[in-house]
Amino acid sequence: MTARIERPLSPHIQTYRWTLTMFLSIVHRATGIALYVGTLLLAWWLIAAASGPTAYGHVHDFIASFIGRLIVFGYTWALLHHLFSGIRHLVWDLGYGFKANERETMTWGALVAGISATVLLWIIAYMIGGGR
Repeated sequence: MTARIERPLSPHIQTYRWTLTMFLSIVHRATGIALYVGTLLLAWWLIAAASGPTAYGHVHDFIASFIGRLIVFGYTWALLHHLFSGIRHLVWDLGYGFKANERETMTWGALVAGISATVLLWIIAYMIGGGR
């Protein structure tokens, strides 16, 4: 009978200390999934606009509601966060930004840029739209 070889267990989420980089990497994947769902809402809006005033009115009523605006705000944040986080991943793919301080700076930068760009975009949209 042969001796059983003890293999190391694969590390899992409970083994590691959570870092912002780790958390935002997961959020990057989640926003990618959310963008698929949000794009369905965008497609609904475009199809309704092409279908006529009645169909468009239904979509507009939904989007103008509190829940609709919350969903569109979330879609906007997911899109912009995914953009800035994707740029961070692109920089890593090019072989830069792996030092601890660079990694943390880029991670904080992607987080702050996504939130700031979302808020700024919505402020501009409300100013242009007259607060509607």
